[in-house]
Amino acid sequence: MNRNIKAGLIVAISLIALFVLSLLVLQKPLTEDNSVRFGILSILPPLVAIILAFVTKETILSLFIGVFVGEFMICIQNANIFETIINAFLSLCSHVLGSMSDPWNAGIILQCLLIGGVIQLVSKMGGAKALATSLSKRAKTPRSAQLITWILGICVFFDDYANSLIVGPIMRPVMDELHISREKLAFIVDATAAPIAGIMIISTWIGLELSLIQDGLKQIGYTAMGSFGVFLQTIPFRFYNIFILIFIVISAITLYEFGPMKKAEIRARKRKDDEPIVDEVGLVGFDEVEPEPTAKLTVWNAIIPIGTLIVSALIAFYWSGYTSILDGTDQALITLMKTAPLSFDGIFEALSASDASIALFQAALLASIVAIVMAVSEKIYSFGEAISTWVDGMKTIVITGVILLLAWSLGSVIGDVGTANYLVTVLSSSIPYWSVPALIFILGAVISFATGTAYGTMTILMPLAIPLAWNIKPEFGFLVSTISAVLTGAIFGDHCSPISDTTIMSSMGSGCNHIAHVNTQIYYAIFVAIIAIFVGYIPAGFGIPWYISLVIAIVLMYVGLKVIGEKVPSYEEFKDDLSEDIVNSK
Repeated sequence: MNRNIKAGLIVAISLIALFVLSLLVLQKPLTEDNSVRFGILSILPPLVAIILAFVTKETILSLFIGVFVGEFMICIQNANIFETIINAFLSLCSHVLGSMSDPWNAGIILQCLLIGGVIQLVSKMGGAKALATSLSKRAKTPRSAQLITWILGICVFFDDYANSLIVGPIMRPVMDELHISREKLAFIVDATAAPIAGIMIISTWIGLELSLIQDGLKQIGYTAMGSFGVFLQTIPFRFYNIFILIFIVISAITLYEFGPMKKAEIRARKRKDDEPIVDEVGLVGFDEVEPEPTAKLTVWNAIIPIGTLIVSALIAFYWSGYTSILDGTDQALITLMKTAPLSFDGIFEALSASDASIALFQAALLASIVAIVMAVSEKIYSFGEAISTWVDGMKTIVITGVILLLAWSLGSVIGDVGTANYLVTVLSSSIPYWSVPALIFILGAVISFATGTAYGTMTILMPLAIPLAWNIKPEFGFLVSTISAVLTGAIFGDHCSPISDTTIMSSMGSGCNHIAHVNTQIYYAIFVAIIAIFVGYIPAGFGIPWYISLVIAIVLMYVGLKVIGEKVPSYEEFKDDLSEDIVNSK
């Protein structure tokens, strides 16, 4: 078909679809609650963005259209479709600017840019190559490389963003050397980001989680245990978080894969050493930055800047929370900070009250300064050249900033049209008591996947789930399993939604096309989520101990992987098989 004709048909179909949407919305009476006004139409913005992302493989276009559809719905006043289109476009621009002006969002984008600059300098100074060479001595096989990546992900437990941006660049050259796909690397990075940060007692997540639990306990008048005690009780019931971490280990040890990930791994194994890296959608992956000829290949050129980033991030987290508490009104916490600031309780409360956006920006800026000073002092660059190299690294992250802005804008629009409230209303009808934890997990998973935000999902669901669980069955164990279902269901979407910022940053840090990452890991996420529902949350609803579910889940994940998966041989085994085929053909 002629390209102009094809474009004309797309425009015509789009206008007709928007006109039909206008007519449907105009039939809805104006109400204060858009989830009531739009009804099932409220799921259109995220649904359109997600479907287009999988169909077109174009993340930016898909997010843009998703935001526009939401803005179009809000701006409909009459049947004049062209007037609505103009107003929707103007509103979209305002939402994007609003996302950029938000201090949290601006801090995240800036720290992404700065970390991109740090990684560029580390690579040009030879630190990345030296570190990759050092790790490759221990990671000699696909099995050991994946396990080392998993361990690194566990070590960077304090923040999911930091995890995504640190582990991926460190392990990318090691994985490439062993012919492990960028998709598998991105999956391991992503699956050890939010899932581990969400269950650690010292992380940037703990503050919100505790506050939501505390507010929910107040609603039902529960005073037997504080929010932190309840939080600790929920950890064994965070079935999805725990199962996905164990699944990584099982997959790494067995080397069994299924679905698109298996295809990606086979493609990576068959790739010759001198061939470019091609991902699932046919786009060449990021080229590794070669060190400067004058650079000395030493791991310290990587360990010092990245170590500065990690250590200073922890210090910045503490200082951010410390100053926030002292500027606050909670006299008990202020007294704690003044009398025992470095006690376990003091450190815990400080990290809980920290602003991750500011802390990571401060840490990334300090790491940038350290990397620049090292490059100049080692006479690899002049000061001007070091700055230019640092800026070049930031340029590679600009596309990530654009995607994040559109993802945040889509999240804002989704809130305006009432998507989450509609889903809660539809899915939380009369249910048997034993199914409450499972259904809460499913509801959280659906909302977080559709909105791309774990924090938003937790904020919406927790005030509803705690009173619901307590009214249906006023038992502490049942309450704990329901609270864990909220927190874990929210993690599901944060882990694998194509519009989640953590998913986006995991793709970027691993040098993997974003849609290729989403398309390969979604099968694994759903596989683990199904086991979490049927082996974890449904039994928990009946009061079955968590450790029984854990044992059964491990067995099921292992057997399931063996049944539906296939072992992917190493690169050397592929070469040996190819050599045998050549000999046999002769």
